[in-house]
Amino acid sequence: MSVSAQAPTREAALTLMLRQGEITAAQLSESLQVSVQVMRRHLRSLEDEGLVEASPSSEGQGRPSNRWRLTNAGRARFPNGSEHFALGLLSSMTSSLPSGTVEQLLERQAFEKACDYRDLIGAGTVPERLERLVELRRREGYVAEFNADPEHNSWVLSEFHCSVMSIAQQFPCVCDQELALIRQTFPDCQVDRVHWLLNGNQACGFRLTPC
Repeated sequence: MSVSAQAPTREAALTLMLRQGEITAAQLSESLQVSVQVMRRHLRSLEDEGLVEASPSSEGQGRPSNRWRLTNAGRARFPNGSEHFALGLLSSMTSSLPSGTVEQLLERQAFEKACDYRDLIGAGTVPERLERLVELRRREGYVAEFNADPEHNSWVLSEFHCSVMSIAQQFPCVCDQELALIRQTFPDCQVDRVHWLLNGNQACGFRLTPC
């Protein structure tokens, strides 16, 4: 198999691990429609590069099978935009401006962004608007999706890769504005955070329940 043919499979495998957390070679091979042997070669190559790691998992009878997950280096493969510039700017602003000013600026940014989102996603049902929002977020560097949650008569928006993760680790107030952003984008819904990458969850998750 040529290098050019291998690249899409490798990247798709990394994205599946980002979405699902841990996954076996057999599950990857089935999803990506390649043989288990080929998938294992990809995984060993990715492991050699420090992008993935394996942990044995006992699933029923037979010998344990490895479950694969991304390392920190693997997560870093996904785009983070201009976070280095933003981190420097936020640090300078925090040290030089009065207390609370940065939070006020972020609140304003969330409000303006929500106005843009509402204009772009337009009218429609909650899932119709969520579908449009997910596409917008993907263009911005998020690995996003949404799913129905019939038990709670709601929908859950999940973002497996946050394009501002490095910023949020040093400035958690950014996450507060992300929650405010979703709430202002869907004023007809109650929006609650149900998962948080900074808490060690696999994704940032927001439950939207129509009011």
